[in-house]
Amino acid sequence: MSRAMQCQSCVPWGSWAWLPRSLAGSRGTRGVAVRAAAVPGPAGWCFLRKILRTSSLSLPRGSVRYQGGSQQNSAQPGSSRHGQSQLRNVASSGAIKKHQKSLSAWFSHQPNEERQFGPSFSLDAVHVDPVIRESSLEEILKPSPDLTIQNQLQQPSRRVISLHNLFDMDACGRQVKNVVLYGTVGTGKSTLIKKMVVDWCHGRLPRFELVIPFSCEDLSHSHAHVSLRRLITKKYQHLRDVVPVLEASNLRVLFILNGLERLNLDFRLAGTELCCDPNEPVPPSAIVVNLLRKYLLPEASIIVTTRPSAVRRIPGKYVGRYAEICGFSDTNLQKLYFQMRLSRPGEESQDCSSAEQENLVEMLSRNLERHNQITAACFLPSYCWLVCTTLHFLYFTRTVPPSQTLTGIYTSFLRLNFSGEVLDSTDPTHISMMKYVAKTVGKLAYEGVMSRKTCFSEEDLQQCFEVEMKTERELNLLDVFRSDVFRFFLSPCVQPGKEHTFVFTIPAMQEYLAALYVVLGEKKTLAQRVGQELSEVIGKVSEDVTVVVNIISKVLPLRFLPVLFNLLKIFPRYFSRVSGKDKDAIAHTMAEELFKEEDYYNDDVLDQINSSILGVEGPMRHPDEAPDDEVFELFPIFMGGILSRRNRAILEQLGCSIKNLAAFEIAKAMKKTVIRKGRKGLPPSELMDYLFFLHEFQNERFTAEAIRSLRAVNLSSVKMTPLKCSVLASVMSTTCHEVEELNLTSCNLDSGSLRTLFPVLLRCKALHLQLNSLGSDACKEIRDLLLHDKCAVSSLRLANNPVGEQGARYLAEALAGNRSLTRLLANNPVGEPGAEAIAQRLAENQHLQELNLGYNSLTDAAALHVVEGAKRHETLDKVHLYFNDISEDGKRALDSLRMDRDGVRALVFLTAGTDVSDYWSHILNVVQRNLPFWDRERVRQHLALLLQDLESSRSQTANPWRKAKFLRVESEVKKMLGKLQDGTL
Repeated sequence: MSRAMQCQSCVPWGSWAWLPRSLAGSRGTRGVAVRAAAVPGPAGWCFLRKILRTSSLSLPRGSVRYQGGSQQNSAQPGSSRHGQSQLRNVASSGAIKKHQKSLSAWFSHQPNEERQFGPSFSLDAVHVDPVIRESSLEEILKPSPDLTIQNQLQQPSRRVISLHNLFDMDACGRQVKNVVLYGTVGTGKSTLIKKMVVDWCHGRLPRFELVIPFSCEDLSHSHAHVSLRRLITKKYQHLRDVVPVLEASNLRVLFILNGLERLNLDFRLAGTELCCDPNEPVPPSAIVVNLLRKYLLPEASIIVTTRPSAVRRIPGKYVGRYAEICGFSDTNLQKLYFQMRLSRPGEESQDCSSAEQENLVEMLSRNLERHNQITAACFLPSYCWLVCTTLHFLYFTRTVPPSQTLTGIYTSFLRLNFSGEVLDSTDPTHISMMKYVAKTVGKLAYEGVMSRKTCFSEEDLQQCFEVEMKTERELNLLDVFRSDVFRFFLSPCVQPGKEHTFVFTIPAMQEYLAALYVVLGEKKTLAQRVGQELSEVIGKVSEDVTVVVNIISKVLPLRFLPVLFNLLKIFPRYFSRVSGKDKDAIAHTMAEELFKEEDYYNDDVLDQINSSILGVEGPMRHPDEAPDDEVFELFPIFMGGILSRRNRAILEQLGCSIKNLAAFEIAKAMKKTVIRKGRKGLPPSELMDYLFFLHEFQNERFTAEAIRSLRAVNLSSVKMTPLKCSVLASVMSTTCHEVEELNLTSCNLDSGSLRTLFPVLLRCKALHLQLNSLGSDACKEIRDLLLHDKCAVSSLRLANNPVGEQGARYLAEALAGNRSLTRLLANNPVGEPGAEAIAQRLAENQHLQELNLGYNSLTDAAALHVVEGAKRHETLDKVHLYFNDISEDGKRALDSLRMDRDGVRALVFLTAGTDVSDYWSHILNVVQRNLPFWDRERVRQHLALLLQDLESSRSQTANPWRKAKFLRVESEVKKMLGKLQDGTL
């Protein structure tokens, strides 16, 4: 399929409200209007008829009056009966219907990113029409107001027009034939055109009987002469029977020219000859010019999409209407888009409850209503797509394919908006737009990260873009960048008092561009830049000069010259070795930023991204309150992600080349720093960031070496979302070594989390799963885990989970067949039947040494049943039964157990006969740790009983040493009771 039928941008629909910069000095537009004055208006038609007659060319049917791209036909309306008959034959043959079917199939196709980073929706299923406002050339050229969020929210009082009404009569009652639809990069011009084509294919655009789309990028790559007829039939074979009758019929035709900024058009007669014959071969640009001049197919309608800097390439006299895509200038449009997009997360997340989806949309809606920075960002519909894609990644990802990373989302987002884009097609260097952004905006982003600031003044921008040092050509490029691209990355700050400063439209984009700036090697000193340029010059010249000198030296006695030039050739080699130190510097920067101690106790980066999109629930900050320090923990993670093979391949398409050797050298240098620092004990949130960095890096060998150095993984209190569980499982799967300890305490785990982590849990010796949401379904997963023949779990903590009776039965089944578990801590309400099930299956277990069933509401019968089962067990020597509903008779029965006689010890109270239990401190520590999760009144009652038992046992002994031990324990219990009553514990 020809690229002419492709969607060049494939960005989400619509655009935001672009406030144009002055285009008076825009590159590629100067002098066009003056030169176009030679193109005839109404007064020049007689003269042109003579020219056309002498050239043996036929005039277009009827004489046409040109006024601003609108036309009034003075010839007799209608066409010959023969033409109408031909048209009826064509229509009956179904050629146009085949054309519609072909266009619908192709233009309904969604880009790979839609399928990779979220559910794919057709344009009919999810589409919110952006605001389109009628404009004029005078309004485009006038200076823009201050770039503030208020000016974005308060749109000028221009007439709103729908896409289907662009060709309505203008204010003077003339039929509009040529429409220029413009918008900045990422506004969704191509997606809007896709929607227009799909609507026509489905009969929702009855104004036109035939729509013929062209990609100006494809036309710019074609240098051979071709006729309009050949151009159409080459791209749309179904129309080969329709094209011959286009001019002779009354067929209402619409030509779509997408991305006019790719073409260099010359409307001067000296530059582009007149052509009215669809069969005459001319350059593709000449076809476009003559279509707009109305020499070719004057009855045809034309819609042109372009960036603001290229609007003036078409003289105003040939434009009937200017229309600007203003995007989602109303927050209600933003909410509608998010509602439609997030309420249908797709097949991957069918297990997500509708309540969870509604809650997500509601939180996002509330954040938009606050006129937060995200409101300014979502003026641009492509950023709405990025927000939805990021939320889908954070919330609806159950398994993470190796290629699905956060860096990949941002890289693909830039490819959707900048693929194949050059900043200015009239510039001879043809620098890619993304390369220019990396060199300029990337520098601003990097300096902001290093100085830990997110707001930038006009002075910061001038210093970064080095306006005073630019040549004429570079100033022209900067002017195009300001009008077309600037607002894509930077927008006015919404914080009070900072309205005239700029921030990155999406905060994480600052860190991404800063990372790209560093990895591309743009961070160089002046000496490094001069050395690199000198090395390249010497390297190119020295080889040629050496050959010439060697020839001359055979004739003339100039033996010293080859030696001199051989010395010069040493310089590039020496410089390449010195420049190799840059890779060490990049690796050092990555390690230093990844393990900054001042960031150790922040939320992990995934939670930070979530907060930046959905906001932070709770009272808003007072304006006079000092802001928190800015955090840039994504910066080193993006650096690692950009170095992955897939992201480097995409960046290569964008003109940002990162060689394989450079990536290899950086990874090699990182081993000296990153892995060494990763071995140190990291706080849980920082360790999660480190694991996420390894996932983003996508270097399996490097990750395996890093993971092998981690013997204990402590992620306690990290909210382990499905995404984080997938990341942990993916990273840990690079090795097969046993993990000494995995601490997942208070991590919001459920049965789905355990399924995702199953391969990791198999290799853990000590597994901490307390304080989670593990019910009976999760216990079923734990049963399967413990019964697995490769299970290495020796210690399992399940305290404070809603296990229930059914969950206890699953645990009993696991105990019966497990061969690795030695300690089981289940301080959960398993109930009497659950405890009975565990007691019955204890005899089938051969390895358990310690069983903790404290705080389980067990009565005397259940407790004694458990102890009887423990007596018959060969290795079980301790059973914890404290904080259960055991009576005095039951206590005496349990207290009479002797290790030497019964082989088991029951830990019920703080006393052991007339002495203090050896485990009193352990019991009190367990109580103190679990107090936030246990019923306080029940704990208070049990502590009172323990105190009475201590006082009773103290009165029964005459040993002063034992009395002192009793008094010490009593004081600890009284202190805990006092704090419990005061509410300070």
